[in-house]
Formats: sequence, C-alpha cells, structure tokens
Amino acid sequence: MLEEVSRADRPLPVKVIARRCDLNLSTSYHLVRTLAYEGYLHRRPDGGYVLGSQVAERFHEMLDAFDRPPRAAAVLRHLASVTGHTAYLARLADERLLVLDVAEGPCSPWLEDLQAGLETAPHATALGKALLLSLTSRARRAVLTAYGLRRFTSATPATVEDVEEELARLRPGQMVEEHGQFRDGVACAGAVVPGTEWAIGISARGLSIPQIARIRLAEAVRDLG
Repeated sequence: MLEEVSRADRPLPVKVIARRCDLNLSTSYHLVRTLAYEGYLHRRPDGGYVLGSQVAERFHEMLDAFDRPPRAAAVLRHLASVTGHTAYLARLADERLLVLDVAEGPCSPWLEDLQAGLETAPHATALGKALLLSLTSRARRAVLTAYGLRRFTSATPATVEDVEEELARLRPGQMVEEHGQFRDGVACAGAVVPGTEWAIGISARGLSIPQIARIRLAEAVRDLG
C-alpha cells in the first residue's frame, strides 16, 4: 500500500488503493485506517491518501542505522564548499549501492537518483565503481547481477564484462571517474575511504572533473579516513 501511494502522482482514495493492491475493499479500509492512525498515511480533505510523517521518521532511522563516520557530514559540507561541486557519501549494503548523505554544490546538476537514502547504479557511477574496485571479481559480479545493468546513456557499460574490463585498468583504492555513463553531459569522480566500506564522490557539469576538484576530493577521503 505504501509503495502504491508513494509512486502515485496524486492522492489515492481507498478504492483505488484496493484495486492496485488486489485487495478487497473492507480489508483495504481496515489497513488504510491503521496506517493513517500510526502516521504512515495522511488523509487529505478530498479523501485521498498520501504518505505520512512516520515514513520520514523511518527514513532517518534507516540512515542512522548505517553508523556513518562521525565527521562525514562535516567533511561533505566542506568538500562541497571548497569545490562548488555536490559531494556524496555511499556504501554497499546487501549487494546494493546506497547513497547515505549529500551536500549540494552549485557547480553540479541535481541528480534525482543520487539522493540520500536511495539505491543507485553501481556499474554507472563513480561511487559504485570505486567500491566495486575494492571487491573480488566474484563479489563484483554478485553486486552487478543484483542491480542489473540498466542503460542510463549510450556510454553506460552494457555487460559485466564491460565493467570488469574498465576496472582492470585501475588499482584498488584509486580514484575512479565516469564521464557521461550515468547522465549525459555529467562527469563524476569517487574514491573509497581507506580501511572502510565507504566511498566519497563528486559530480560536475560537462564530461571532465576539474583538477582542483580531484585534489579536494582526495583530501576529503584522507580527512574522513
């Protein structure tokens, strides 16, 4: 029910929720009332339902559960401030690449798939590639298979072999870049924080990362380490 309400572009009445969830109406009314009472759904004056405040509470609890490095938020904010580029913190969890924190910068485009709490593409992002580089070939294949190799642009790697060939040119711990693989006209760089399961990255308009931004990113990685 929460999934159906969240993906809808307007408040949903109970009858529509019941139909989309393939439930009878009486059961749907009971569940919707319970979810609304607990704060997971909110009833609008027109009778339609949207997500409630408790969803946001669970979202923040999920982020806190990953036990982010204590200085992560400060390091990201500083990186975004000195470079002007949006900074990201991510990690792999259960073979999924999760973005756990973001500090926006004016020199980067807004990327809707790279927002805190969202799962994103390990094969097409610099964050993902940096973390994949730290894994064994078998573990990398498991991550890529779990997510799938969605084509974001014409430059996105199409197969596991394409990703392996790209990573074979790099060494573990090296800063990784991607140019137009995740979004047309956007470049990203990322690196793993030594001794951790975390990666920091930045994005930039255009198909190159300014050298000074690379230097600042490397400094941020050391700071967090």
